[in-house]
Amino acid sequence: MLSHIVSSSSFRPFSHRVLSWIRSTAGSRPNCLMQRLAFRLNFSRSWSNIPFITVPLIRTHGKPFAHRSELKHAKRIVVKLGSAVVTRGDECGLALGRLASIVEQVSVLQNQGREMILVTSGAVAFGKQRLRHEILLSQSVRQALHSGQNQLSEMAIPVLEARACAAAGQSGLMALYEAMFTQYSICAAQILVTNLDFHDEQKRRNLNGTLHELLRMNIVPIVNTNDAVVPPAEPNSDLQGVISVKDNDSLAARLAVEMKTDLLILLSDVEGLFDRPPGSDDSKLIDIFYPGDQQSVTFGTKSRVGLGGMEAKVKAALWALQGGTSVVIANGTHPKVSGHVITDIVEGKKVGTFFSEVKPAGPTVEQQGEMARSGGRTLATLMPEQRAEIIYRLADLLTDQREEILLANKKDMEEAEGKGRLASPLLKRLSLSTSKLNSLAIGLRQIAASSQDSVGRVLRRTRIAKDLELEQVTVPIGVLLVIFESRPDCLPQVAALAIASGNGLLLKGGKEAAHSNRILHHLTQEALSLHGVRDAVQLVNTREDVEDLCRLDKLIDLIIPRGSSQLVRDIQKAAKGVPVMGHSEGICHMYVDTEASVDKVTRLVRDSKCEYPAACNALETLLIHRDLLRTPLFDQIIDMLRVEQVKIHAGPKFASYLTFSPSEVKSLRTEYGDLECCIEVVDNVQDAIDHIHKYGSSHTDVIVTENEKTAEFFLQHVDSACVFWNASTRFSDGYRFGLGAEVGISTSRIHARGPVGLEGLLTTKWLLRGRDHVVSDFSENGTLKYLHENLPIPQRNTN
Repeated sequence: MLSHIVSSSSFRPFSHRVLSWIRSTAGSRPNCLMQRLAFRLNFSRSWSNIPFITVPLIRTHGKPFAHRSELKHAKRIVVKLGSAVVTRGDECGLALGRLASIVEQVSVLQNQGREMILVTSGAVAFGKQRLRHEILLSQSVRQALHSGQNQLSEMAIPVLEARACAAAGQSGLMALYEAMFTQYSICAAQILVTNLDFHDEQKRRNLNGTLHELLRMNIVPIVNTNDAVVPPAEPNSDLQGVISVKDNDSLAARLAVEMKTDLLILLSDVEGLFDRPPGSDDSKLIDIFYPGDQQSVTFGTKSRVGLGGMEAKVKAALWALQGGTSVVIANGTHPKVSGHVITDIVEGKKVGTFFSEVKPAGPTVEQQGEMARSGGRTLATLMPEQRAEIIYRLADLLTDQREEILLANKKDMEEAEGKGRLASPLLKRLSLSTSKLNSLAIGLRQIAASSQDSVGRVLRRTRIAKDLELEQVTVPIGVLLVIFESRPDCLPQVAALAIASGNGLLLKGGKEAAHSNRILHHLTQEALSLHGVRDAVQLVNTREDVEDLCRLDKLIDLIIPRGSSQLVRDIQKAAKGVPVMGHSEGICHMYVDTEASVDKVTRLVRDSKCEYPAACNALETLLIHRDLLRTPLFDQIIDMLRVEQVKIHAGPKFASYLTFSPSEVKSLRTEYGDLECCIEVVDNVQDAIDHIHKYGSSHTDVIVTENEKTAEFFLQHVDSACVFWNASTRFSDGYRFGLGAEVGISTSRIHARGPVGLEGLLTTKWLLRGRDHVVSDFSENGTLKYLHENLPIPQRNTN
């Protein structure tokens, strides 16, 4: 029952409810705060005994997880909250919103059946707030008695001793946690420890037994160092292989190993571990850290509060890793991620720095991105004929190595059919054949021939002033990330376009085409080796999720998804700071006018719908002029669709004309991707245009008519990437447009639209050549005047 409550919309508002209550006590005396906490605890216990369903998570503790994707199997988890996470920026009081969000995430995981342990800071900050309040109140009373007036502004707050603050703050901190966890029917228990407790064998056994008993009863232990009495750390006690509890980082690591936990999450005020102090020039976040990599890291100063810095965290993390516990260091303070940072880590998302003992066989995706960047820049400096030579070589390899390619594709097909997970349209896209390879080779040769005048082409020349000339020239975009599903033929097409345009390329194919993609990428790199740019095209084979790849905004300049509408929508949603080129849906329309030719209509409808129904440029909605209903032309269309076994869905208007109609369409915005089609009735060409604008996806739309005036009206008024007259929707394709191939079809209105070929992968830069020119020379009293003369563009020799 609780699992339902946890997943419902009523679960989320807890942070707002509890915070409004807590903040209402801000002006109250601290003892009043404790009274209100007690009242809230008693009030919330009225629903604390609701039974809940837990998800069984069984894992034998041993080696730490090798990959992030395995973290979802973590059963027992320690979450360490650093001082910078728990406290406010003024270091006096707690960051209540952040704390409430963390409690919410821990509760979600606890109610999934996991065993959560919190190691928390915050007692000193909470106590400092209480003691400051008491001191101010006491001073104000004394000063009012002495001077007859309140002069709080002149009061000096003495320096507060940390141990006294901890003593004053522990009870309040625990009461706050109790109040928050009770909202989720979770009980919490406080445990205070010191370093000496771990050196006494009997105390260690007692602590271990207490923690196990609390976890068995589904209670969240909240552990903290007893800062009110904690002695100084013993020097060099780490040298004997046992980490000394000097701060909460080492405490969390010690607990994680003692309790044989699966995962330790160390939350701080930085995104993770950087190779040099965060904020310094060229500092990079380390995605995965391996034992022995310490030499490659330069540590900075510790955070604004707390005892440990990043060096202490790394030391604690490596010690825990050696003890069999996986570790992630992440940011628990960032407002955009702190609300889900813990659950994201457990779900295996690329958050913070993951500590692993298993190094990947190949480069990381970050390294691949850098290799693609460097290789792409070298590629762009090659002569046009050299880039063309690489593409010609790749085209030859597709035909020369045909047998090896088809054998690899056969393995993919057999595995896909054996698992039965791919729908029929996706299986068709996955399949390669000799004819497909021959068509690919022809398309690649077209790209090679057209690439002679691409990179570095002068688009505009202007004489700004005497001896000051400006040029606008074409240049590559940078590094492209192309994500594609079930279409191995996409790989050489996209690779050829990237090579021709001088772009670096990261390719992420679906695992269903792994064998095909591997050999096609190998052949691509073999062709690139002709001129020493093998690294310009990279195939991502690591476990990175698509969502994680979309976050690499410092490595990727443009994302191009090739696949289902759901894939495109997911990528558009996940992309952070990286533009996405593509279309989420291919809802293509064909409007049949009253003056349409009978012979042309059936041919065009058959080709648009039946030739390849899984394609994004296949017909999905057929719009019929109302005057054509119950005419021979309409009957011929219906008969042809029945012969081709196309399932018909009736639009609302069409259904109103029929006594016994086909199944009424659920939505007029449907991309079927199969032998299914919607038929709807419209009153005239303007009605058809209005329908397309309302329900279409701005992909490809067609009019069938013999009336040129009507056709031109349609062509000019339909706002789609491709608009045709008496032609199949299937012509919306880069190869058929003579572009050689395409990276996709874009329905956006910025940069490129429609089938995106070579030109769509280029941008421009400005080159200004002068002779000691300065702007002041062009001022009112200057010696030079602007000319702004258009100059002829030189013709490049493309032979």
